[in-house]
Amino acid sequence: MRYLGRGRDLDRHSRPVAALAAIVACCRSWIARPSWSAGTPCASSARGKAGCSEARVRAGPNRLALLSLVAGLALGPADAAGQLRTDLSKALVPLDEIIPGGPPPDGIPAIDRPAFVTPAEASRWLHPKEPVLALEIQADARAYPLQILMWHEIVNDTVGGRPVTVTYCPLCNSGLVFDRVVEGTTLDFGTSGKLYKSDLVMYDRQTHSLWAQMEGRAIVGQRAGTRLKLVPANTIAFEEWRAAHPGGKVLSRETGHRRPYGANPYEGYDQPTLSPFLFLGRPDPRHPPKERVVGVTVGEAARAYPWSL
Repeated sequence: MRYLGRGRDLDRHSRPVAALAAIVACCRSWIARPSWSAGTPCASSARGKAGCSEARVRAGPNRLALLSLVAGLALGPADAAGQLRTDLSKALVPLDEIIPGGPPPDGIPAIDRPAFVTPAEASRWLHPKEPVLALEIQADARAYPLQILMWHEIVNDTVGGRPVTVTYCPLCNSGLVFDRVVEGTTLDFGTSGKLYKSDLVMYDRQTHSLWAQMEGRAIVGQRAGTRLKLVPANTIAFEEWRAAHPGGKVLSRETGHRRPYGANPYEGYDQPTLSPFLFLGRPDPRHPPKERVVGVTVGEAARAYPWSL
């Protein structure tokens, strides 16, 4: 059985990429989280004082914001243990396709004890057009602002009595919620510091298996092949969510971590023609690499439709 050590690569084949990742990690303030186009919810600028323009909102270069992300890395459970104890003998994808993204395991800290505020309180710092990941279970309605999720990527929560993990990958602009009960065991998730096809790779703290966020599937480790159950959620403007759920709860900025929430460390990254960050595959030439799409899956069939349609 081989293990994934902190600061080490999955295997010898990924070592050349590790050096590149270290360099690119220092540049992540210049590559960006999505700025929101017309027709989609808009992200506010720093401190939420600017509204949405006809084309898109930009928060401006945020080098200090990124330094908080990289230099202010928190030590989480994986760091305390000294390594990710992932069983690499059980892998469904080539290990050299899972590459270092820069931060170590839990360097981007998940939120494990989320606090919430009322919509009225949140409106003091959350712009009406700003996107939130909306979730409702058993009449328990909650909104997770992307301005917070981009700094943490994972929130382990219990909503309507149901344990869930709320996930967001800034590089893919993908907000997905999963039931985190697997075969009777409630899993807790953290960030592995790895990327698979430029997408967030999570790990569960119970078995240290690696999970591809976009698939909701364990791709390496003891639980390889296991899929998480997707929970319906939607990314909408805060004002729309608030109108529908005036008594709902909004994830608080009081996360236990010091981050410049409202600043945008990924500004400009969604420019359609730019190459993805640490993506080893060949983009489909039929569309720009970062064109927004609506994904539809029915059974084993999957289709992507350009948002512009």
